Order: sequence, then C-alpha cells, then structure tokens
Amino acid sequence: MLTVLATSPRVAPGLLTWQAWSALRDAAVVTAPEGHPQLAALAAAGVTVTVAPGPPDDGVWLAPPGPAEVPAGAVLIEGSADLPGAHLLDLVATMDRLRAECPWDAKQTHLSLAPHLLEEPYEALEALESGNLDAFREELGDVLLQVVFHARIAENFGIDDVADGIVAKLVRRHPHVFGSVTVADAEEVKRNWDAIKKQERAERAVVPGADPAFTSALDGVPFGQPALALAAQLQRRAARAGAPESLTELAADDDARVVTESVSELGAELFQLVALAGRAGLDPEHELRMAARRYRDRVRAWERC
Repeated sequence: MLTVLATSPRVAPGLLTWQAWSALRDAAVVTAPEGHPQLAALAAAGVTVTVAPGPPDDGVWLAPPGPAEVPAGAVLIEGSADLPGAHLLDLVATMDRLRAECPWDAKQTHLSLAPHLLEEPYEALEALESGNLDAFREELGDVLLQVVFHARIAENFGIDDVADGIVAKLVRRHPHVFGSVTVADAEEVKRNWDAIKKQERAERAVVPGADPAFTSALDGVPFGQPALALAAQLQRRAARAGAPESLTELAADDDARVVTESVSELGAELFQLVALAGRAGLDPEHELRMAARRYRDRVRAWERC
C-alpha cells in the first residue's frame, strides 16, 4: 500500500509529526522527487530515500511541497502543517521577487504608492457593504499588499519591524490580557485603552513644534480622512476629554460671532448633525454611505422605467 507524506514548504525540514516519522521508519521503501527539501533531514536521521520522478506502488512517497495529489487507494499523512499566518511568508517572498525582477514594482516609492493607501481600504469597505465576502477577502488582500509593499520599500525598517510594533502596541494596550489588570466589561477595556493612548501621546511629541509639556486629546487625529469621519473622531476624542461638541460652546460669548462667521451655516449644521449621530450611537460616515447606496439603487431603478 502506498502512503503519501505531505509536508509544508513553510516548516523547517525535519520538523515532522510523530506519525510521519513512524511511517518513514517502518516503510520498506521511501521515495521522493529530486531536490525535495526533506532529503537532508531524512539522511541525517538514518532514513534511506530513493529519488524517483513519481510515486511508487508501495512504500512512502514524499510528495513535493504544496497540495498533494493522492493516487486512488493511497493513504495521506500530513507530515507537517502550517501555523496560522504562515502563508504570509509566501506574500513576503513574492514581494521580494517582484521588487527584484519586475520593472514596475522596482521603481515604486512610498509616495507613488500613497494613493493606494486610500483607495484599497475603500474598495474593501465597498465589498464588505455589498455583502460579497469572497470579494471582501480579495480586497483585504489588496490592503495587506500595501503594508507588505511599503515595508519592502522602506530602508530603515522591514515587515518584521511593522509586526513587532503592532504586537508591542496590542500587548501594551491589553494589560487585562497580558498583564495583571482586571476589568469588569468591554466599557472598562475601552476606558483603559483611552488612558493608555493618552499616556503614550504624553510620552512623545505628536505635533511638530508643540509644547512638549502639553498634550491634547486631539493629538494624532488624521486630517486626511473624509470630513464626516474626521468630525466624528474629533468629537469622540473631545467628548472623552469632557470638551463641548459645539463650535459656539467652545467660544466665549463675545467670540461666538467670530466662530460662526469663520464657518458657513451649512458647515456648522453638518458638524452638529455629526454630533447628533454620535449621541444616537451611529457612525455618520456609515449612515451617509448607506443612504448614498440606497439613492444609487433607486436612481438605477428609475432609469429602467
């Protein structure tokens, strides 16, 4: 009887399961294609391997790395399996090769790729809102590509530095998971998260030229995001600091006229609508996108009439 032994190309040669080693040691004949990555490890373990172009009728066949083809009647043994996330190594390797061999990929810079940092997440959001999860998965891959591409271009950091940074941040902001802090519920987790972020902002100069002794709850809010999302984030940050959400409330009585004159009435009303959405527990960006999607569908239906 033939046993097909499948192994992962992402697991170091020789790191096989006990079932795999048992099958190899008990087999009368072990064959493998030329250049198989396990050959040296098996030779070091005293397992004799015969190089063959294809599987024999009997014994153990070390299938080439990748999806294994199992002949009829054969038994499949998974000799090594990937850990979750191991396929990200394939993406890193693919990006390295593209950067070295593709003229277009080789000439890209952080600035030339910058538009995609905005476009790709919006395409992923569009797929999510459409309910097409296959399309959403594909678009998430495009978002992930931007991370790997920029990390590959960078001269003073790499993809492992990016991963190390976010892991350190997650550990630091989840002391109830990785430390000794006890929390009662998700709301307390959120309060702790905000307090930790505030402390982080205090430890670094976020705004160039700012007084290092002063930190604002609004430090780090990216103004490149859509206006509705920007207004909502500013209001959420300000509310957590106890600041008023209204433009006029933030001005002294004799300054209120100046504040309202510097912003159009429509602009002030839009800003106030964002505040109303926040008090209702709604995301104004999402709500407007849903209304726009509904409007699009209605117009298309009207055009068909």
